[in-house]
Amino acid sequence: MAQAHFRKLAAAAAVGTLLLSGAARSEDGLDSGAFQEIIKNQMKAFATDNAGAAFSFAASSLKRRFQTPEFFMEMVRQGYQPVYKPQSVTFGRSRMTKIGPTQEVYVTGPKGKNWLALYSFEEQDDGSWRISGCYLTTSDGFSA
Repeated sequence: MAQAHFRKLAAAAAVGTLLLSGAARSEDGLDSGAFQEIIKNQMKAFATDNAGAAFSFAASSLKRRFQTPEFFMEMVRQGYQPVYKPQSVTFGRSRMTKIGPTQEVYVTGPKGKNWLALYSFEEQDDGSWRISGCYLTTSDGFSA
């Protein structure tokens, strides 16, 4: 049991180190630092398999769709390995789109393949921002 806890803490520390790369850049006057912090915190929760914490960063619309933290985490494990267990993470631009604010995140997945994860955000009733979606596509990697 202690070894499992240690592995989770080590994984969280490794993800924390990975997430330090990338400066906050935005277009359209968005607070890209806030969006990046939300993504970083969710990835830290993924690293420790903390379904409740990971689910807490999801918008109300996603919470209704997946209903429980466990269902949400299983969907991420099966369909979003590059953001669930990234080898590296670099933040790109934030910008306003037709669907609302988005944040580019360049990740290298667990098998060494490069991906662009485009996160969308939705403002909640309390004024906070939460992740409303993540679209993954292959990428050649980050370029400034």
